[in-house]
Amino acid sequence: MLSKLVEEFNGLSPSRQALLVAAGVGTVAVGVVGAYQIKKRIENTPPKIWRRAGEINEIYVFPIKSCAPIRISRVNCSDLGPQRNMLRDRIFMVTNLEGKWVTARQKPKMVLIQPQFDDGFRQMTLSAPGMDDITIQIGRLFEQQSIKGVVWGETVPTVDCGDEVAKWLSTYLLEKPEGYRLMFYPLDKTSRKKSDEDTGALQDETSYMLFNTATVEDLNTRLDEKVSVLQFRPNFVVKGPPAYAEDDWRWVKIGSTVFKYVKPCLRCVFTNIDPQKGTSSVEGQPLKTLKSYRRKPEFGESPAFGIHLGLRIPGDVSLD
Repeated sequence: MLSKLVEEFNGLSPSRQALLVAAGVGTVAVGVVGAYQIKKRIENTPPKIWRRAGEINEIYVFPIKSCAPIRISRVNCSDLGPQRNMLRDRIFMVTNLEGKWVTARQKPKMVLIQPQFDDGFRQMTLSAPGMDDITIQIGRLFEQQSIKGVVWGETVPTVDCGDEVAKWLSTYLLEKPEGYRLMFYPLDKTSRKKSDEDTGALQDETSYMLFNTATVEDLNTRLDEKVSVLQFRPNFVVKGPPAYAEDDWRWVKIGSTVFKYVKPCLRCVFTNIDPQKGTSSVEGQPLKTLKSYRRKPEFGESPAFGIHLGLRIPGDVSLD
């Protein structure tokens, strides 16, 4: 069996962390408890039998909702999402003066705002075309009083990051000195209930999204203008499995860290934004093509592309 696995993945890097998957659910011994608790416990118990599906090829963290990611070689996985100290996924968001969050769906060039972190992952520096860099001391934000923010109809605690970065964002995105604010999520746990424990800080759906390189390669055979994996904004990029294999994964194990499939990633117009140019496709691609072959009746008009995961056993994920 081992030799078969070695042969099957001979083309993959021996130094990369393997990704294991399972289709079934675990089994547990239960006492006299309610049927709902039994069902939930069984559904959240990892299986004992795994098979190797590929390897982790890229890891991305998106500190600011709708802005550019940071590519990194190792992250710690918590309920809130992938993180390294204060580098955390979707822990900042841009809002208007009424507190409504702003995304690249409205302002595509948001994807060109590039965060960078210092070696200790304690301060964040932002850069954007035509703008001087600006640095935020994240630790100081915990000293501020939190106020109510809203993400997809859910109330979350947020901290205003101050007038200086607000002016910077407004100048870049609105070409005037005010109009937008940068807000920070100050908790270590999710305060949201839309997807139980799997909804993170300010993410649209869950704390983790996984994508398969072969899946985007298959899409590119159908497109005149090719797209990259970053067009789909994943946390984990997997190399090795055939296109769309992830549709059938119900459990994912990377090292000792275990994730459970929660739902498919349903795509919207954000998919049409070029991460290198900060512009949206006038032809409506690749969303138009995805709708032609990746829609499922139970999910309506939105095509499925990638999978959302929920953390079940915390740990580190790395490229080594």
